[in-house]
Amino acid sequence: MDQTRAPYFQALLDYVDAGVIPFHTPGHKQGIGLDPAFRAFIGDNIASIDLTPMPGIDDLLQPTESIKEAQELAAEAYGADRTYFLINGSTSGNQCMMMTAVNPGDSVAVPRNSHKSLLGSLVMSGARPIYMEPEVDESLHMDHTIAPETVERTLKEHPDLKAVYIVSPTYYGVAADLEAIEKIVHAHEKIFMVDEAWGPHFHFHPALPVSATAAGADMCINSTHKMLSSFSQTAMLHQQGKRVRVDRLEAVLKLFLSTSPNLPMVASLDVARRQMATEGAALLSKTIDLANDTRRRLNEIEGVYCFGEELQGSPGVFDLDPTKVTITVKNLGYTGYEASEILRRRYNVQVELADLFNVVALFTMGTTQAAADRLLLGVSELAREDRAVDIFSPSGVLERRVKTGTYRLPKTPPMRMLPRDAFLADTESVKFKTSAGRICAEVITPYPPGIPVISPGEEITKEIIDYLDLELRAGVHMQGPFDKDLKKIRVVKNLT
Repeated sequence: MDQTRAPYFQALLDYVDAGVIPFHTPGHKQGIGLDPAFRAFIGDNIASIDLTPMPGIDDLLQPTESIKEAQELAAEAYGADRTYFLINGSTSGNQCMMMTAVNPGDSVAVPRNSHKSLLGSLVMSGARPIYMEPEVDESLHMDHTIAPETVERTLKEHPDLKAVYIVSPTYYGVAADLEAIEKIVHAHEKIFMVDEAWGPHFHFHPALPVSATAAGADMCINSTHKMLSSFSQTAMLHQQGKRVRVDRLEAVLKLFLSTSPNLPMVASLDVARRQMATEGAALLSKTIDLANDTRRRLNEIEGVYCFGEELQGSPGVFDLDPTKVTITVKNLGYTGYEASEILRRRYNVQVELADLFNVVALFTMGTTQAAADRLLLGVSELAREDRAVDIFSPSGVLERRVKTGTYRLPKTPPMRMLPRDAFLADTESVKFKTSAGRICAEVITPYPPGIPVISPGEEITKEIIDYLDLELRAGVHMQGPFDKDLKKIRVVKNLT
């Protein structure tokens, strides 16, 4: 196919050029009715293509024209049989994959360090999760990926599994051995799904980890907006092979996709694919070189560590994405949350992710040398021995616990009910600090990275209470609980 084409973007331009008089949604009528200040800021062009599906523009739910061709171009570019554009991020992709692969009561193997959107897909599908433990790196305070041996053992222990779901890469850029896992999963005749949200660029450069489509995944998702140039909230779902029922997949997509998609978002997927297919290797080479050079310079700062190729081959680290630069700051006396706050407040640098030990900076095609230099300046200032106590670093006891190594990731709690059953059960709110032994009815997720610490159906343990209390005192933002301060937690109501 002609990868220089962007058929859907062109269809929108043709509509605008035709000067059609709109008696259709949206109500702002190609910008005419927009608030003047907003219109002045965003410009007329973007407003003019904020249209609705109609003849000549195609329908995302039932594409027959330009969207159909755009998705076929994307499938060819990614090496898939079929590609579907998503306008609710990889969250909807996870939900669609799970709803396609399993039925209520079916068992599916999933990593414990999956994104919280997986929990939504389990609630919707009614599937039974069989959790696989990722390899844990205590020194960096992070989970890595699932080892092939863990997948093999899980399949042998649970022969009734319908599918295996893997996260690769992680938020920190660590990639699993997908080719080895694919051979294991397919030897057991199971469906292989991959959450590749953070790897939409992998397929377009040989220095990056192998992509999920190249590794033979039956279905995978890419958050195109995370590392490529499409608009926020856009993603793609790729399918290949004969293990997945395509009619079921497309029925599920119609269930989850909006009937009124944002068309500029859809068009941004079309042109992001074109950019990667025609210029991806060259653009990514520059990005990788800049990221590697910045990593090297950061590692020259005393007290700072940015892991790289030396970590490859350790448990759970089959390969690495060099465009994710993880900066470990614990030896500087800061938590990652504090370092993130100081970088933003003092140096106008905003990192992607902060946790107790680290901050993560993403390098993409839009990252400049000037931006990298500013990041280096901010981190080098953090590392100065003569720095004053900063008002954004009030850790106290927390800092001492982290620095002395007495902080550990909690163990996976026991599952007492299916996620769907607990989520839909009668619930009550109890004090979080005295909730040990109760069955959780909501998702508690430090965000970022968005990995649930406890999920519906799991028993709350004292270890998890202590862990979340520590995270809260460190300043982490919690997603999921009704009480954002986590003074109370929703639990399954005890039967009397």
